[in-house]
Amino acid sequence: MATNNSKSPAIPAGTPTITQNHKRTAQAEKKPFEWQFLLPKYWGIWLLFFFILPMIYLPLRWQFWLGRKLGILVYTIAGSRRRDTLINLRLAFPEKPEAERELMAKQVFVNQGIGVFETLCAWFRPNVFTRTVSISGLQHLVNAQNDNRPVILLGAHYTMLDLGGLLSAQFFPVDCMYRPQNNPLLDWFIYNGRTTIFGKQISSRDMRSLVTSIKAGHVIWYSPDQDYGLKQGVMAPFFGVPAATITAARRMAKLGNKQHPPALMALHTYRQTPDNLPRGKRPHYHLTITPALENYPSNDEVADATRVNEILEGLIRIDPTQWMWFHRRFKNGPDGRTDIYK
Repeated sequence: MATNNSKSPAIPAGTPTITQNHKRTAQAEKKPFEWQFLLPKYWGIWLLFFFILPMIYLPLRWQFWLGRKLGILVYTIAGSRRRDTLINLRLAFPEKPEAERELMAKQVFVNQGIGVFETLCAWFRPNVFTRTVSISGLQHLVNAQNDNRPVILLGAHYTMLDLGGLLSAQFFPVDCMYRPQNNPLLDWFIYNGRTTIFGKQISSRDMRSLVTSIKAGHVIWYSPDQDYGLKQGVMAPFFGVPAATITAARRMAKLGNKQHPPALMALHTYRQTPDNLPRGKRPHYHLTITPALENYPSNDEVADATRVNEILEGLIRIDPTQWMWFHRRFKNGPDGRTDIYK
């Protein structure tokens, strides 16, 4: 666990430290290379990867500039994603004028373009972000861990992507839940990149590994902010809009033992530095950990889903343009609501 010195991230004075029992878990092994990845159908991914990867060795200021240009380019040419983003922002912020929502949508893509470089640096140049992060609320997680409680850390799909995991790992060891990619090569890249960040990566299909991590008292990052339908979820308001909300966090909170039940709290990762990084200035990021939810789970799964959505919404509102609004968050609506994305 990092201590508060000149070479460490900023930890608030008086924050308790994690005991020896909760030091970093063993680093996950990388997935082996498969010869099928050399087939022509994967050449496009290889070309894109080898085109972008050398750029992460440029100064961060230049990377941010390239990320802005990339985001603006995608905003311009990706008509369906731009439209989905504007629809989502119209639903979530009906009080804002259309012109302001259009500026927000463009900034979402700018932040996502920068997020591509932030994520690649997190995978291949993690030391770039040493001493660029501060944290508040760390005591909530530390106290739960020192009470031998596993922690389910609710995250969200922020535009910085895996950089949030790297910044978190500077303060505490963390496992993560993930959904395997449909493209095997893309899944290989992402999984192996994350081995430098997370202690263990748990597939959403691998319940046994999840139970093992919870019983071992680990911190497990899990993101419930996307629409996966109602087979494993319920309708709950999100930004005032009925949204299909997965209830896996509720089921996870019931695992473990009764003496030391999992603590459910949320993590917010936020870039405080503007996207036009000034010359000679390093970017700065801030992490916020919320207090553990009390009396969770309850006997009402809709009420539990609503509480989770309220917490995530409050964190996203800190800077809405650093969340991935281009996902179809409201594609599954209540009975009678037409497909709003058509």
